[in-house]
This record gives sequence, C-alpha cells and structure tokens, in this order.
Amino acid sequence: MQVKHLLLIAILVLTAACSSKKEIVDENLSEVELYQQAQADLDNNSYNSATEKLKALESRYPFGRYADQAQLELIYANYKNSEPEAAKSAAERFIRLHPQHPNVDYAYYLKGLTSFDQDVGLLARFLPLDQTKRDPGAARDSYNEFAQLTSRYPNSRYAPDAKQRMIYLRNLLAAYEIHVADYYLTRQAYVAAANRGRYVVENFQETPAVGDGLAVMVESYQRLHLDDLADTSLEVLKANYPDHPQLVDGKFEPRTAEADNRSWLSKATLGLIESRPPLPPGETRANQDVLKQYQDAKDAIPADLLPENQAELDEQEHVSEGNNDRSWFSYMTFGVFD
Repeated sequence: MQVKHLLLIAILVLTAACSSKKEIVDENLSEVELYQQAQADLDNNSYNSATEKLKALESRYPFGRYADQAQLELIYANYKNSEPEAAKSAAERFIRLHPQHPNVDYAYYLKGLTSFDQDVGLLARFLPLDQTKRDPGAARDSYNEFAQLTSRYPNSRYAPDAKQRMIYLRNLLAAYEIHVADYYLTRQAYVAAANRGRYVVENFQETPAVGDGLAVMVESYQRLHLDDLADTSLEVLKANYPDHPQLVDGKFEPRTAEADNRSWLSKATLGLIESRPPLPPGETRANQDVLKQYQDAKDAIPADLLPENQAELDEQEHVSEGNNDRSWFSYMTFGVFD
C-alpha cells in the first residue's frame, strides 16, 4: 500500500508541475526573432510554446509586419493543441478585426475544422464509436461554418475540402435524426417518430437516410391507423427505394414489433385474468390514480382533525355519488320509476 501511495503522490506532483509550467518569453526578442521561433515551434509540434510566442508577438508589436499573420498562426496553434474554444475565439476575433483580409477564408476554414473535430475525443480516436448516435451540436456548428466559407468565398482554396466535409456532416445529421425516430418508435411515440421521419425527407434530400425516413413514416402511420398516409408513404418508398431492407417481396416489414402493454398475468392466462378491469367510457387511468391519491390522503387525516359533522358530510357525498349511478331506464323515464 505504501508503494502505491508513493506512486500516486509522484504522479500528482508531476501532473501539477507539467500543468503549471509556462514558458517565459524573452523580452529582448525582436519581432522577426519571435516570429521565427514561433514558426520553429510549430514545425516541431511544440504548440504550447508557439502559442506563448505568438501571443507575445501580437501584444508587443500590434502594428508590426507579422501581427496579422501571428493571429492566423494562433488559430492554427490552438486547433492543433486541442483547445477548440480558444481556436474558435481566435478565429472569430480575426474575422471581426480583418473582414477584408486576403486570408480571412483560412480563419473561416479553421473555425469549421475545429468544430468538425471537437466531438472526436480520446475514446473516439481509438474505439469504433458510432458518431451518428452522439450529440450533433458540434457537427451542426461545423456544417454552418463551412457553409459560410463556401457561400462567401466559393473560389477559396479551402472550399473543395469544406464541401466534402459538408456532405459527410449532412449524412451524419440525417442519420442522427433516424436514430431519434427509432427511439420514438420503441417508446410508442408514433407522432414524434413520424415528424422526425418527415423532417429527414424534407430537409436531407440526396442523403442515404431519406429511405429510412420514409420507412419510419410508413411504420408510424400504420401504428396510428392513418392508412391513407401510410399507403402514400409506402408507395413513395417502393418507387424510390425498392431495395430498402424493410421491403421484403414488395411488402413492408415494421422494424419494431407491435407493443403489448398487457401485464404478465394477462399474458400468462391468455387474457382470461386481467390485472386491472377495462376502463368505462370517458374514464382514464390518470383520473383513477388522482382519485385514489385523494382518497388515500383523506383517509390519512387524523380523526381529531376532522370536523364534528364528518359523518354527515360523508353521507351526503355518498348520496350524491349514488344519484349519478342512474340506469339507462331511469334516464329514459326521467326518474319517474326510480
């Protein structure tokens, strides 16, 4: 145990020393020397050192010949150093200060690239994780940032790569919507599932997920007994995606089985014994639960806190409830034969 404790202490000390270590930039370095050393650090993948020198260069020589270039290099250094928030902040600052700069398209590109890689953590780099099932927030930001680049600077040298990444991101976002729709199907939230499927069909055309969106619509409408909508969606699915996995010999096969909400006792006895009786017309389980909670709370009131005429009140309530349980014959004869 003592060896383990010593090793733990040593690791903590080393971690604290590494995290607190900050390079002190020589104050006597000229602008050219600072820029050359920062470039050397970038070439050697020493991004922490490069970041400190670029910040010093910008603060000491804000109107120098390398000031604008230092701001661009700072975006890249933060991006390579896995500091996405700092990289995006530096990119937004450069775009705000130099909207007409000849290399401002590079700032847009790095901003989108930072969001593109933001969700790729340590586990995702070494394990085969499905990116379509993760939160698409950064992917959506990256798509919008690449869209700004391609729309503002269509002839940029970075536009072709941005367009290819946008295709990938669009497919990823559409697949994410299908995963959400499948979750709604398993939870029997068929209206929400149908809306997600329609959203994919309407907003993600030319992506592989459109066929899955149509299949989700067909299954959801069938569960909701909206036969006309289900048939229309099925015809579109057959016409455009005849090889879809849920089309077997021209017939549609649902992805999820029909939900069976019966209790285990009802299933074991083939429905001969139901755990709860069927509800009368106009009644709901929620209403019954509320009434039961009210009665339980009423029964829990101590006797000494009840009013003196509680028995008379209960009798009046019982009579009032009994008057509502009239038969159909009583209603037809207006109570003459009650």
